[in-house]
Amino acid sequence: MGRGKLRIYLGAAPGVGKTYAMLAEAHRRVERGTDCVLAFVEHHERPRTEALLHGLEQIPRRPLEHRGAGFTEMDVDAVLARRPQVALVDELAHTNVPGSRHAKRWQDVEALLAAGIDVISTVNIQHLESLGDVVESITGVRQGETVPDAVVRHADQIELVDMSPQALRRRMAHGNIYQPDKIDASLSHYFRIGNLTALRELALLWVADRVDAYLQQYRGEHNIDSTWQARERIVVGLTGGPEGRTLIRRGARLAEKGAGGELLAVYIARSDGLTEASPKELALQRTLVEDLGGTFHHVVGDDVPTSLLAFARGVNATQIVLGSSRRKAWQYVFGPGVGATVARESGPDLDVHIVTHDAVGKGRGLPVARGARLGTSRIIAGWLTGVLAPVLLALLLRAVPGDLGLANTMLLFLSLTVAAAMIGGLLPALASAAMGSLLLNYYFAQPFHRFTIADPQNIVAIVVFVGVAIAVASVVDLAARRTHQAARLRAESEILSFLAGSVLRGETTLDALLERVRETFNMEAVALLERTSDVEPWSCAGSVGADTPMERPEDADVDMPVGDHMALALTGRVLPAEDRRVLAAFAAQAAVVLDRQRLKDQAEQARALAEGDRIRTALLAAVSHDLRTPLAAIKAAVSSLRSDDVEWSEEDRAELLAGIENGADRLDHLVGNLLDMSRLRTGTVTPLIRGIDLDEVVPMALGGVPEGSADLDIPETLPMVRVDKGLLERAVANVVENAVKYSPERTPVRVCASAIGERVEIRVVDRGPGIPDEAKERVFEPFQRYGDAPRGAGVGLGLAVARGFTEAMGGTLAAEDTPGGGLTMVLTLRAASAAVPADADAPVSAGSGLRRVRPAGRSDATGQAGATGLVDATGQADATGLVDVTGRADVTGQAAVRGQADMKGRTA
Repeated sequence: MGRGKLRIYLGAAPGVGKTYAMLAEAHRRVERGTDCVLAFVEHHERPRTEALLHGLEQIPRRPLEHRGAGFTEMDVDAVLARRPQVALVDELAHTNVPGSRHAKRWQDVEALLAAGIDVISTVNIQHLESLGDVVESITGVRQGETVPDAVVRHADQIELVDMSPQALRRRMAHGNIYQPDKIDASLSHYFRIGNLTALRELALLWVADRVDAYLQQYRGEHNIDSTWQARERIVVGLTGGPEGRTLIRRGARLAEKGAGGELLAVYIARSDGLTEASPKELALQRTLVEDLGGTFHHVVGDDVPTSLLAFARGVNATQIVLGSSRRKAWQYVFGPGVGATVARESGPDLDVHIVTHDAVGKGRGLPVARGARLGTSRIIAGWLTGVLAPVLLALLLRAVPGDLGLANTMLLFLSLTVAAAMIGGLLPALASAAMGSLLLNYYFAQPFHRFTIADPQNIVAIVVFVGVAIAVASVVDLAARRTHQAARLRAESEILSFLAGSVLRGETTLDALLERVRETFNMEAVALLERTSDVEPWSCAGSVGADTPMERPEDADVDMPVGDHMALALTGRVLPAEDRRVLAAFAAQAAVVLDRQRLKDQAEQARALAEGDRIRTALLAAVSHDLRTPLAAIKAAVSSLRSDDVEWSEEDRAELLAGIENGADRLDHLVGNLLDMSRLRTGTVTPLIRGIDLDEVVPMALGGVPEGSADLDIPETLPMVRVDKGLLERAVANVVENAVKYSPERTPVRVCASAIGERVEIRVVDRGPGIPDEAKERVFEPFQRYGDAPRGAGVGLGLAVARGFTEAMGGTLAAEDTPGGGLTMVLTLRAASAAVPADADAPVSAGSGLRRVRPAGRSDATGQAGATGLVDATGQADATGLVDVTGRADVTGQAAVRGQADMKGRTA
């Protein structure tokens, strides 16, 4: 049982007609025989919407009681028990009453989809989670009911129900949306022209982005080459603070404005431990980034601005989103901050957005633990405190009248030593102790102004002062070192946790893992090198970063062995010894990923071999039945004609001969398809591309179908197409024959063509039973016949050969639903340039040995003469119209022995 399909009607505001459009679609489907029910639909007392409820089956709602009041919600269990083909569920973002099966209605919809039920639903643009902030700023109303963007983004179909703000306000004024007592308030508040215009713009931009995504997917699937605009890559710098979620949503909106925009959130873990990151907040931000379709990255770097810019340039980012600093005004004495530094050093290739938030200027909230590897500004401040502060204190005490006493003076100098230790570490504290002892001796211990001490008690006091100062400085420095080690181990544990998770999920490719190594250690290039033995040269199994390949581990700045014959090589800088532990884990994981990747390739090869065996088995089955059936008919007719016991009339003889000819045509068609598929499998089909008019080819392709079974509409104004005439004729013939086979009697197949940009489309439209979406690709596989096709209908190669020939000419062949029922085959070809000459006899390629001929012998069952039109220079001929050019069979189709050519100009 497959997953159901989700179709969403998206609107910019209430009242644009989402529910009305959904109900109208339900009526259309019911008229076509689809089992469609109303699982939950609100008409909001709108007469026209309520009228559409009639004639549709409704699932009774589930009554619930909450806080003494009665409510009704969708009965998910009843819908699952009913198991319709399509269920209509209104208001996707609705929050269910407590006691329901799920908290949100979109979770109910997920349950229906998982059960294989198609769902049609509605949602307004303001209910998308990523747009909550911007909608609140526009309308002043915070939406309490939201739906994750991923739910709407992954819908199979999204249809925008659009209406101008003026028309929506008129509909509101006419009483078609709300009751009369609510109209004036709504028009003057939420339904103002400015609000509706902004919401409409949001909806149009969001849907336009989805259209770009679908178009990219289509072009990728059909190998359509075209010029693409640069992809917007938005890097959001996170600190683990409360402003992170606001930055992520802003970055998501920036990414959605460009085609193929990509969101990357990065957290720089400073190795000095000076981070205010909350593990819980970081986990919530990681989840939000993934919900919005972005990726979360964790990078270790000593200098945050440098590491952030290196990461952004490494991923070819176009914009960086940062939050305004949370530091207080006095904290700017330590430096301009990350945002200002990144903006100054980003250069012209990176745009930096500084986003305001509620936590601006409220302090960074550093944890109690302090770091050990201090920045330049703190080291300078520590030395100033340790050297200049004692001098200033001595001058201040000399200027103050009265004597505080040596003990009190020592305590003041000791406080400066402790401050220097806390700010700048051990060395500034030692300098403060030395400077303080000298000043105490010179200014405050008798004899004054001399570096001698007369009182032994003063000697003991100064010695104790120096000892205490050194002890305090050592303890503070040791605590800072331990804090640094703990911070680094925490960062390492997060990285190792990521590696362990990727191993369990099996989702990391080798290139992705190497890119993760490059990001984590801020390197220029990373490569995985291997060799088969100690004497063999090294080869590169995978690399990312700089274009210059590394040939040996010795050429890299850092190399990490993995076993005896594999090494992870990095270039860019030399890593400290403490980083090699994490690097070793990455290297071991890279070896595992490489082995898994090779096992996967071997499994693919095994599947290909199994597919070949399946095709051979199917071929044997086809030969045993589909090929023997026409042979049996020919044999019976020939035996009857040769019988001397029966005197056949002229009508009987003509009927038997017609049966022989029909059987031979059918056999020839089957054999031709088998040989064509064989050539496609072996890659020996080399088309002769030239510019031709469709009206020269398509009418000939219809010669094999009964008269009146196909209507042709090929405008004369169409541009020429770049194709192989014979291959195109054969492809169109196979598609048309397949359409006629499944089309109802007295309902002709429509064959039409149109030009779209630099492409020309041929559409073969039938009104048959059609096929479901999941089977649209299977019908192009060899030996596939959909539905109840009779065994005599062929071996199931017609569409496979048609697609193979079309792709060989650089085109595409795809199946679509015919509006109103049936199947449409769309054959897309490249339009020919007016400057390209139509040279019919130009060779395909040097040394190909193939050229175009047109045999004049009898045509085959499709009305084609030598459908492929390829001449074999080797002197062999087959059932597809290959004739010898050595003189044994001339181009008129006459055979050397019998003086005539068979159905495709083959030699006797």
